[in-house]
Amino acid sequence: MVYYKENLENCFIFEDAPISEAIHKIEANAAKIALVTNQRKQLVGTITDGDIRRSILNNVDDHESVSTLLKNKSHPDYTKPIQATEGSSKAELAALMHKYKIASVPLVNEENQVVDIAIFQDLVEDYKLPVRAVVMAGGLGTRLRPLTDSTPKPMLPVGEKPLLEQIIAQLKTSFINDVVITTHYLANQISDHFGDGHNHGVNIQYVQEDEPLGTAGSIGLIPEMEDTLLIINGDILTNMDFSAFLHFHKQHNASLSVAVRRYTIDVPYGVIESKDSLITSIKEKPQISFFVNAGIYLVEPDAREFIPEGSDKFDMPDLVTTLLDQGKTVVNFPIHEYWLDIGKPDDYLRASQDIAQGVFTPATSN
Repeated sequence: MVYYKENLENCFIFEDAPISEAIHKIEANAAKIALVTNQRKQLVGTITDGDIRRSILNNVDDHESVSTLLKNKSHPDYTKPIQATEGSSKAELAALMHKYKIASVPLVNEENQVVDIAIFQDLVEDYKLPVRAVVMAGGLGTRLRPLTDSTPKPMLPVGEKPLLEQIIAQLKTSFINDVVITTHYLANQISDHFGDGHNHGVNIQYVQEDEPLGTAGSIGLIPEMEDTLLIINGDILTNMDFSAFLHFHKQHNASLSVAVRRYTIDVPYGVIESKDSLITSIKEKPQISFFVNAGIYLVEPDAREFIPEGSDKFDMPDLVTTLLDQGKTVVNFPIHEYWLDIGKPDDYLRASQDIAQGVFTPATSN
């Protein structure tokens, strides 16, 4: 039984390799895993997407070795790599992955050498990610005028397709078939282009905002609210792993998860730290690094109950604050993949350049 054998070499890594190499391998292979092996291809450990995200949140430098991540696997279930024997049935593999909430598992022979990888989505017929996507496409695009004078921002061409078509293609590639698009400004251009989504391989519904309700307020207009919703702003260009996002969200039993991006500022001066009038230290031209909201969320029904009805504008940061006040679990999920918020002319130019230069590779919806 062959799952991933022909691309297996793309997953192998040694313990002394830098974490940055593990990130590159995970981004580049469909199994979304790095297999730590010795010279004989015997399995030493596994590095998953979740391991990488947690290391980013814990400010682990990506120049440190992969062995650092292996040492951080302190949970008793993960002190040894989860693996299966060559020849295991699809049912056995699916049950193993369900038990440990993992998306892939390495297969080993009698000598503990990795011979293949089983991927959950390949084991399940007609696999779909159990979320409904909501793309916020109603904004006026004021900062991109005059480009948006007669075209809604999500319909501006980026590469060979409108930005919104790039987003929908990424959703389709991520096994997300049900999409809701919230519209307001020049809504007909969007609905005329996409129709019911059939030509793009997805099912599309539209929610029209008569007045802008905010990034959270418009969610209240969506019927049948028992799904986990993936909310994405209509001006985001990214190839982040939505499946990994959902896994992280469910693993933390969160009411709401916020995708975040590390943002670094170079301070061009020496920064003085002091206590009263006494200088305690000086840092010459330091870097300040923090996480910023990336405009992508996962929202559960229990969180949506706190969205007020009415015409007052209610944004996602308002919902986050409300949930925190109510003691709900809200987590952040760091993006290490490509991400760009196309809010200003310079960002729009960069998006087109990144596609032309291969920095960002668009998904295909077919």
